Amino acid sequence: MAALTWPETGPVFRVATGIRFAQCDPAGIVFYPQYLVLFQSLVEDWFNQALHYPYAQMLGPERTGLPIVHLACDFRAIARMGDEVQLELAVLRLGSRSLQLALRCVGDDGQVRALAHQALVFTSLDSHEAIRIPAAIHRRMAAWLAGERFQ
Repeated sequence: MAALTWPETGPVFRVATGIRFAQCDPAGIVFYPQYLVLFQSLVEDWFNQALHYPYAQMLGPERTGLPIVHLACDFRAIARMGDEVQLELAVLRLGSRSLQLALRCVGDDGQVRALAHQALVFTSLDSHEAIRIPAAIHRRMAAWLAGERFQ
């Protein structure tokens, strides 16, 4: 099985965070499913902070979901309770109904702890069918990929 890769070019969204007790197993290292929780928080932060599009608005009043339909993860090194890490997000592909993301957790030493590739599909939370990416969101994603930053 081939290892996942990180894109060499394109914008990257970053958030610094600390590893907490609740994210760790009895050995004091991140329990691997917690990386998925961290990466979901990162996606929400990307919407809220980089795209300036409230994730809660999309799910709540707009009734638009964004479930993961494909996921691959590499766990490369441990992260321990108390470690400071960078969570990073890059867009691999932006389609009309879906997007593919690369997400990683990097320690202060520059070592990658975990790397994931996700395919996410926009859905109606009423019908649970795939839908086109809402125009306002698609425009913001495309602009972010082109280097535009929102205030």
